[in-house]
Amino acid sequence: AWTKIIEILSQFWGHHMPEWPSTPGINVHVKKFHAKDGIYQTEFEGIMHRGTHMDAPYHYHSTMNNGQRAITIDEVPLEWCFSDGVKLDLRSYEDGYVLTKKDLQNEIKKINYELKPLDIVFINTSAGGHYGKDDFLSKGCGISKEATIYLLDQGVRVTGTDAWSWDAPFSYTAEKYKQTKDPSIIWEGHRAGMVQGYSHIEKLNNLDQLPNYGFKVSAFPFKIKNGSAGFVRVVAIFE
Repeated sequence: AWTKIIEILSQFWGHHMPEWPSTPGINVHVKKFHAKDGIYQTEFEGIMHRGTHMDAPYHYHSTMNNGQRAITIDEVPLEWCFSDGVKLDLRSYEDGYVLTKKDLQNEIKKINYELKPLDIVFINTSAGGHYGKDDFLSKGCGISKEATIYLLDQGVRVTGTDAWSWDAPFSYTAEKYKQTKDPSIIWEGHRAGMVQGYSHIEKLNNLDQLPNYGFKVSAFPFKIKNGSAGFVRVVAIFE
């Protein structure tokens, strides 16, 4: 039986983190009624992509699986969201680095693990521990389109990162685009969803405290009608 919850992997919303560097953080309003033992009510304003959240395939493109309508967050299959977890420690990679398919295969080989369908794969980047700090948006490595498709070809349907994005920090991508003028590098990890629908979780927490594998993951997103993403409370569960 899976009985021990060892780590809460979601961030708190109280950090007021922005979705983009130029946007304000989420606003949380607390309303109290009656002086002592009355109603306590909280309201919030914000975009679903702030805080720890799961992106729906529809966020990446209007189609997935090479032409089918992409699903929204309320349509993400439940079986995607509760499965065995795998963690890859990528903290040694420089900020802005984009892992190739070969890089990812080598990292999986290092932990002596063979991926299987519906494994939930987390990448632990250098962004861990920087959430809420001024440099968070520029921290961490990203996963290329070909590397993401490699995971999807193994049957993986949910991935996750402790960084701001599954792709490398956008400031690095923007600099590369100035030099190459190649539009295919923009959100390339996201765009893998056009080939095979999948969801990734961004802005995770405590990945450094997980082993490489041997745990279950529960990551059910908030069902928002036609939503591009949903808040998600992610937990690692050990036997």
